[in-house]
Amino acid sequence: MSAIKRYELIMQHLLASGEVTVGELAERLHVTGKTIRQDFEKLEGKGLLRRTHGGAVLASDSYSGLFREQEAGSKHPDEKQQAARCALAHIGQGDIIALDSGSTTLEIAKLLDNMPLTVITNDLYVIGELIKKDQIRLVVPGGVRSRNQLVNENAGNFLRKLNVQKAFLSTTGIHLEYGLTIFTQMHAEQKRALIESAREVYCVADHSKFDKCALFTFAKLQEVGTVLTDAGLTDELLHKYETAGVRIERFLHVQ
Repeated sequence: MSAIKRYELIMQHLLASGEVTVGELAERLHVTGKTIRQDFEKLEGKGLLRRTHGGAVLASDSYSGLFREQEAGSKHPDEKQQAARCALAHIGQGDIIALDSGSTTLEIAKLLDNMPLTVITNDLYVIGELIKKDQIRLVVPGGVRSRNQLVNENAGNFLRKLNVQKAFLSTTGIHLEYGLTIFTQMHAEQKRALIESAREVYCVADHSKFDKCALFTFAKLQEVGTVLTDAGLTDELLHKYETAGVRIERFLHVQ
């Protein structure tokens, strides 16, 4: 097993439980405790975990329960809805859009009016919301279920053939150095395909994702036209990213 694959599996176990031990992972991954401790050191250097006596915990509470948030109710629900409302301002009748898999893009699906629109998605929760709206044409690449997504080795090729007008991407982390990042490599290909096929690319994320970094980079910030976020993003962070050339739209409260 490659080191990168071990890192991915370690983070999956850690994200699911919040804490792991060297012995537990060594047994699961069929490697020595020394190998796991070396992996911990590498991942700690990336700011993803913090080593403890005999194990490790997540470096950031914002990552906690990532793989369970759809079932248990996502963190920052109001902020995610605000970011989703920013996205609605960019969607009009007759558009061909792509909704990436994620809790914030799910909010977009919930808020979308039942209007003539084509939506491309592989998220089962998004599909469940939009199937109720009979004027929306759903395009689903298909594949096998991986948690709340349908994944398919050929989905990237299929998506690149489509004339997507606007793609709305989710992310685990937004970072000036590392760009847009996720924890699972198998989902990166579909994100890349959407970036390459869409005329306009948006990242939709609540403010807690800023200055965070996950394991795999799927896009540079320069590849995204606009980051849509909630009112909780501080002026300091807004200035920091805009100074670096990142275009950001914050939700504005209507009095």
